[in-house]
Amino acid sequence: MERRTFFKNTLLGGAAVLANPLLGKADPLGFLTGNSPTSLMGNRFVTFCIMIRTSPWEVSRDVKLIKRDEGFAHTLEVVQRLRETFAKNVPGGRLTWGFTLNALEDKRQNYVDIRNYAAECQLKFGDEVSYFPGYFPAMYLPRHRVNQEMTEALQRITAMVGKGYRPKSVMGGFLSADNLAYLAEKENIHVAHAVIWSQHETDGGGADGSPSYPFYPSKEHFCKPAQGKSDFIDCVNLDGWSVDFLCALQSGNVWGTTPFNGAASRRGVGPIETYGDWGLEIGHLSVMHTQSIHFDRGFELNGFGWIPNIWEAALVKIAERKNWDDTLAYRALEKWTSATVQRWPDVKFVTFGEYGELWRNQYRDNSRWNYRFEERGLGIGNSWGNQEIKWYMNREFRLATLKNWHKNTPEMVVDFTRYDLPAKEPADPSPEKPVKDWSLMNRINQKGVRPQDTPVLLSDLKNDEKDMIARYYPGLFK
Repeated sequence: MERRTFFKNTLLGGAAVLANPLLGKADPLGFLTGNSPTSLMGNRFVTFCIMIRTSPWEVSRDVKLIKRDEGFAHTLEVVQRLRETFAKNVPGGRLTWGFTLNALEDKRQNYVDIRNYAAECQLKFGDEVSYFPGYFPAMYLPRHRVNQEMTEALQRITAMVGKGYRPKSVMGGFLSADNLAYLAEKENIHVAHAVIWSQHETDGGGADGSPSYPFYPSKEHFCKPAQGKSDFIDCVNLDGWSVDFLCALQSGNVWGTTPFNGAASRRGVGPIETYGDWGLEIGHLSVMHTQSIHFDRGFELNGFGWIPNIWEAALVKIAERKNWDDTLAYRALEKWTSATVQRWPDVKFVTFGEYGELWRNQYRDNSRWNYRFEERGLGIGNSWGNQEIKWYMNREFRLATLKNWHKNTPEMVVDFTRYDLPAKEPADPSPEKPVKDWSLMNRINQKGVRPQDTPVLLSDLKNDEKDMIARYYPGLFK
């Protein structure tokens, strides 16, 4: 079928891109040069993805947990308006398109148009066109099948975009260590959104225990940072969206005086959990608060800041939230992008693949990275205003302390995950026998779902554990 053209006066290749002073020049494979950021350190980044699917929860082409056809919600008008809303406030920004396998092969004209439009956006703006291997495929599909479908989808994307194009990342949701090794070794893709940080009992599954920022995963477990050459996978594991660290303390199966459900435990920059639950104005406070954790104090502590975010195109037409209407997604997207650029004028909106490669250039393994985050709650929902949480994440462990800063109570350890301990992923699942919890819980887990997760003082940890922590953060024991 003949490809339709959706841009007026579109000039493919460098001429179109050079019209935008923030983009620089694109080669036929979509690699950017010129004014693109060349260093991770000293920069603030947003990676933004628009997800294209055919049903609300499709794991694969023939595994759909909610069998509702969303074809009516996926139109060229919807995705064009989302892209144009994004560009209005971020004229030089690049985003990532994540297509499920069904969305890549659906023959209906609306999906044909969307695929052609995304391909043109890649050529004109430098967007990344990538694959989304379904919702949590590791829970429902054996590893070899996930690998097989990734190869098939990548081939479809190359044919769709043309000129030998290959994405630099895969938008994976949950991907096992085997899947990540397959991407690196067989597909030569070294960046994947393959974890949702602090996910436990949300959407029926879990993968708590990983760092919230990029890391090279271990062959033992995709949530665990590689400890050395023997267990190293050369595929950077990226988060999908940033979560308020205090909201993340809740497990998705807990209810209380505020709605501690799956959405509330993932409160942060996600549009469903913020704008959908609380409306445009209050929800926006949560989004900006979460970004400030990374772009203000986090930038000082880590030398760079990063916010990942994913919006499903279907949210324009479908959202089971009382505050949602057919225009909210556009209004929220415009409010978020404009406020982000206004507050942090140096912020760079880049693709997931581009950001991952910048990170890889800075860190060749996990030996040197050391993330720190500090948050005082927003005071809305379960981001309690009297609580202060501090996170420490490195190759050997992740550690979180919590205190009531109004009353200056002692800091209590609410998470201590040791990565030097052995880890093992579950055996292959199947649609008939899914394996839903892939969490990496060992010493103390922030969700507090086990008796051993009771918060303790730092001084109450074992001596060898205090020594381990002191090697990185001696000031914690003064």
